[in-house]
Amino acid sequence: QDKEKLEICKLNDPPSAETVKDMIKYARNVIEEFRRAKHYKYILCLTLTPPVELLEICELSLDKMGAVFEDSNVYMLHMMYQAMGVCLYVQDWEGALCYGQKIIRPYSKHYPSYSLNVASMWLKLGRLYMALKNRTAGVKALKRAIAIMEVAHGKDHPYISEIKKELEDH
Repeated sequence: QDKEKLEICKLNDPPSAETVKDMIKYARNVIEEFRRAKHYKYILCLTLTPPVELLEICELSLDKMGAVFEDSNVYMLHMMYQAMGVCLYVQDWEGALCYGQKIIRPYSKHYPSYSLNVASMWLKLGRLYMALKNRTAGVKALKRAIAIMEVAHGKDHPYISEIKKELEDH
């Protein structure tokens, strides 16, 4: 699956091997920079790197990497996931949902069928849909999360009971 995970944009004039190599180096550096910024944010209680700046790092790097990488590329997915996390932190539900919707299909391709990473993303999407009053999409997403979690954890796991209760309460 490495080819899918490192997918390059399909252009009339594909990027050179050197361009791809440089973009991978850039992606690794920006991911490390983001981790450091996030780490300092927690230590200094948002005084050094406020969430808006973290989101800017994500968006700028996604723009730059998007010129070479497909959205399904692991480096793109990593930055989208980070951006989604920042959106959740600042309670930008629409922004978080937008990133989550871009992430779920590649996650479903890259991870095994019953991956808890995929279940977790469906769970986040379901809760976001519910918060944004899209009950139909929310129920569908939460049921997909439950289906995966029942295989991964077993049908009697407390997490599953908790999500089923959420569904009943909405």
